[in-house]
Amino acid sequence: MDKDIKKIVKEGYAKVARQGTSCCSSSSCCSSSSSARDISKTVGYTEDEMNAVPDGVNLGLGCGNPVAIASLKEGDVVLDLGSGAGFDAFLAAKKVGKTGRVIGVDMTSEMLERARANAKKGGFDNVEFRSGEIEKLPVEDSEIDVIISNCVINLSPDKETVFKEAFRVLKPGGRLMVSDLVLAKDLPKQIKESVEAYVGCLAGAIRKEAYLRLISMVGFQDVKIISESSYPVDAMVNNFEGAQDAVVSIKVSAVKK
Repeated sequence: MDKDIKKIVKEGYAKVARQGTSCCSSSSCCSSSSSARDISKTVGYTEDEMNAVPDGVNLGLGCGNPVAIASLKEGDVVLDLGSGAGFDAFLAAKKVGKTGRVIGVDMTSEMLERARANAKKGGFDNVEFRSGEIEKLPVEDSEIDVIISNCVINLSPDKETVFKEAFRVLKPGGRLMVSDLVLAKDLPKQIKESVEAYVGCLAGAIRKEAYLRLISMVGFQDVKIISESSYPVDAMVNNFEGAQDAVVSIKVSAVKK
């Protein structure tokens, strides 16, 4: 089943990469009236941030703005889990400067190709994109200062392993700063079983308490929710009644001590 889910997600995001638009503007999984820019504004990106990256980078796939809470500084080594076309990676690259660097990891070859082209187009010399799965990161132990991720961990059928890997690659004192979707209540059955909902991050969501517990279980400390808001499901998904009050977008921080 896990392999099936990964295949579904991979195929879904490959399609997004090829089309250059989010699912929310290219298929029935989302409201056709919502553009990538509209969605990004809704989940916390500023006009300046959206204008600071090359055209074609923002695909409207996030559920929050992890860079905004990451407190990145010059010289930091940042890892972006599920980096997609590079939106958050490029915003992070501007914050860490020439003395820092950003590593993006994605399992979809089409996304990697798009991200690398965007890096070249934007002149981002301090960013690299690696092929890999977030359950088995192509990163050395204790190499990273800050991990960011935007609505990606939720897609993994093995979230505990993702957090174990995040803990492994962080330096002592390193920080985890992620935006993700969790549940305030159980999803209706038709959404849980929906392929489109899985690619849109909904069907893979787990209860908020379980999500935070997994982070603590693998060794992270000071696990806290920085902010929490209802997720605009009506802007993302058509014909999925019953989900509006169930899905919550959270920004979570934790530290490896």
